[in-house]
Amino acid sequence: MTELPPTATARPLLLVDDDTTFVRVLARALGSRGFEVITATNFDEARALTRRHHPRYCVLDLKLGEENGLRLIPELHALVPDLRVLLLTGYASIATAVEAIKRGAHDYLAKPVDADAVVRALLDGDSNDIDEHELPDTPEAPLALRRLEWEHIQRVLTECDGNISETARRLGMHRRTLQRKLSKHPVRERPDRE
Repeated sequence: MTELPPTATARPLLLVDDDTTFVRVLARALGSRGFEVITATNFDEARALTRRHHPRYCVLDLKLGEENGLRLIPELHALVPDLRVLLLTGYASIATAVEAIKRGAHDYLAKPVDADAVVRALLDGDSNDIDEHELPDTPEAPLALRRLEWEHIQRVLTECDGNISETARRLGMHRRTLQRKLSKHPVRERPDRE
C-alpha cells in the first residue's frame, strides 16, 4: 500500500492490482502524468484507502487473487459516488465489459495496456453527464464461432461470479475442459484484408 502526499494540482487516483511489478510501473507512469497515485493489492486495502483519500479515479484489475474486481465497483461507488472506475483485465469479453458498465465502471480496457491509454480512458468525457446505462457497442460483423464460444463462456462465468464449477455445470462441460479453455488467451478476431 503506497501513499503519496497530496498536491494542489494532482488528481487523486486509486490503483488496485495484485501484480506488484505492474502496479509499480503504472503508478510511476501515472504519477508523471499528473495523478496522485495510491495503490492497493486487495479489497480491504482498496476500501480503506478509498475511505481515507476519496480518490477521483480508480484503475481496478478484474482479478485480484481469488476475488473478482466487479464486486468491488459498487462498494467503491458507495464510498465515493462520483468515482470514475476503469476496469482492466487480461481476458477481455463483451459480457465482462457489459457487466462492468452495469456495475458502475466508466470504461474497460484489456491488458496489456499503456499509461497513455489509461489516461485517455480516465479523462475522456470527464464530466457528470455520463449515462450510467451506456453499454459498449456490439460488433457489426458476425463473430467467429470460437469467439462466440469465448463470449458465451465469459457471460456464464460472470453470471456465476467467477465460480468455475458452477459455470462448468451450467455449460454442460467438465470442469477441467472449462479450465483449459479459460487458460487460453481470448480468441482474437482477424482484421479483414481488402
